[in-house]
Formats: sequence, C-alpha cells, structure tokens
Amino acid sequence: MRKTASYIILAIVLASIFGACSSGETYGDKKKKEREAISAFIADSAINVIDENQFKAQDSTTDVSKNEYVYLANSGCYMQIVRKGDGEPLEEGKSVNILIRYLEYNILDKVIQSRNDISTDIHYYDKMIVKRTGSSYEATFESGVMKTTYGTPSVPSGWLVPLQYINLGRRQDQIAKVKMIVPHTQGQTYASQNVYPCYYVITFQREK
Repeated sequence: MRKTASYIILAIVLASIFGACSSGETYGDKKKKEREAISAFIADSAINVIDENQFKAQDSTTDVSKNEYVYLANSGCYMQIVRKGDGEPLEEGKSVNILIRYLEYNILDKVIQSRNDISTDIHYYDKMIVKRTGSSYEATFESGVMKTTYGTPSVPSGWLVPLQYINLGRRQDQIAKVKMIVPHTQGQTYASQNVYPCYYVITFQREK
C-alpha cells in the first residue's frame, strides 16, 4: 500500500509539472531550455567534460578524482564511469537479466523524479532483460519502479549506452556504477514527450 501511494503521489507531481509548461512553447524553445539546463548543471556540478578521443586514450575510463564525464556524440549523453565492475562485458548474442538500482533527477525542474536506491531491502531493484547483437543492445523492464512509474517496459536508450564500456558481475561491492546526463532524445517516456534532461546514478548487476 505504501509503494502504491508513493506512485500515485509521484504521478500527481509529474502531472502538475508538465501541466505548468507553457503551451505556446515550440519544440525549438524546449530544446534550447534543455541545452541551457544541461550547461548550467555541468557548471554547477563542476563537471570536467572530456571528448571521446581522450576517453579512449584512457582505456575507456573517466577520472573520478577530476570529476570527468565523457561526452558521447552519437547519443548526446554525458557519462562518468564511477566503477567499471567485475565480471565480463555482455556477450555477443546473449540475453541476460540485469538488476538496477538508480536515482533519477529532473535537471530542468531540479527535482528527484524517481528512485529505487534508498530501500534497505537488498531485493528491491528494477530488473531489465538485455540482449546484445553486435554493438547494439535491446532491453525491456521486467519489473520495478521505472516500469510502474512510466507505465511502459521500454528502457531509456541512454541507459544502454554504458553497457559497451562496463562489466556485468555479481559481487555486490564491485558492481558497475555510472553517472549520466541523458537528453530527452535518449530518455524515458515523460522526458521524451516533454523535452527535459535527466541526471542518473545507476548500478548494473548481473542476476545470479
């Protein structure tokens, strides 16, 4: 009951946020606001943006001590690999279950929008099924907060970006962890429809 009430409250908050948007705004206006919000977030968070050449030269890692985030041009995402993780990358042609803990922050409205990382229950996570085909990844949510909150099993495209750079292991203290700035084009349903960017802190753990 408590979880259901939380989802209802979140839905009301989201509806009020989106209802407050000016109907006179064009898509171009919204994209400009998104870019400005991302730039302000980067400045306020003292993020050091590096390009993909430097990222590759550093063995596809980011220096957390320098608060480095790599800008990935194809997706428009900014990513910091906090912990690459133990285990191995997702194998070609394989489908695996990945357990996710995350925090989602709406950068434009400056509010935490959803999360599942505060429960003390070690079994409280989002589960997604991911398949790799070549360099492409497909995924759907099987269960969890994201699926319930946004009413769809679709996984934000931005969440799949780190999979080519991290390892998927099972050790709780060594699972992969990333921080990301995800534009609306790579975001969840509400972000895509309403043109706003989100900041995420996400851990990826291969299901046992």
